[in-house]
Amino acid sequence: MSSRLPSGGAPRLSTAPSSSTKPRQLSHLHAQLAQLSANLGDLENLLRNTSIQAESIRGLGAYHGGLFMAASKVLGEETIAGSAQQQQQQQQQQQQGQGQTKGNSNRAAERKEDSDSDF
Repeated sequence: MSSRLPSGGAPRLSTAPSSSTKPRQLSHLHAQLAQLSANLGDLENLLRNTSIQAESIRGLGAYHGGLFMAASKVLGEETIAGSAQQQQQQQQQQQQGQGQTKGNSNRAAERKEDSDSDF
């Protein structure tokens, strides 16, 4: 088995003790923490806005629900009124049709009587 250390037994640069490495790493860590803090602040603002918008969307949903219920009621009444008118028209047509049928049968009976009286 061979060692993973570079030849010559010298330590790698990433693990090499250096007086400038630790402060550089700390400054990089500090920059990352500052970026994380800024991102968390942005996230907090976005969540606050989302909460406000969710309440507004809830109100809009209630408003639209009311509109749908009102439209359903109006359209339902129109449908009921329309079907009642259609039923009345159908009944009138049936009555007229029955009257015509009765009239035709009465005329036929009168003709028959007239033809019988001729004999």
